[in-house]
Amino acid sequence: MVVEIIAVCLLAKWKGYQLKYLFRTWTFYPILLVQCILVLFQASIFLRRFIFIQFVPYTEAAVILSFLFAILAFKLYKLALLGSASILTGTLLNKLVLSQNGGKMPVYPTLSYLTGYVTPEILNTADALHVPFGSDTHLKFLTDYIDYGYCILSVGDLFIHLFVCIILYALIKAVNLRYGAKPAKDK
Repeated sequence: MVVEIIAVCLLAKWKGYQLKYLFRTWTFYPILLVQCILVLFQASIFLRRFIFIQFVPYTEAAVILSFLFAILAFKLYKLALLGSASILTGTLLNKLVLSQNGGKMPVYPTLSYLTGYVTPEILNTADALHVPFGSDTHLKFLTDYIDYGYCILSVGDLFIHLFVCIILYALIKAVNLRYGAKPAKDK
């Protein structure tokens, strides 16, 4: 989610918001902690330490829950519903791919082969969910093929990540309204 978070921060800066106000609210720190843990997970895979793989199924829930305090404290309910709809859409798309591919998520690494994040051997042994992309893969346009070099996402994953983008931007806007002046570009 690093790329998405950077994009949201750049958009907020372009709109004139100050990111420093995030650090004035305690509700930002659970979000920051969970994101740091996710970076640790990604780094461990680069180092070929797969001890955290067993916790990956819990990361989506941890990310969502880390935003709960901010949603409640800043009353971001409508945007949370929109973000929840994007999570539901992404989850349904991923479940559709899994159902059409024998319960497996086909992965098509490109950049990740170059960065060393994935090797053919790792792709076959790292977890029980992901399998190499093949000629028998169904719904190819919904599989994991959006390759950042340190993670490979599906269209469904992008919808799930959209929740983070929506709520993080809303939080940046809310803390700026509470702790700073409203930027000229949004007036």
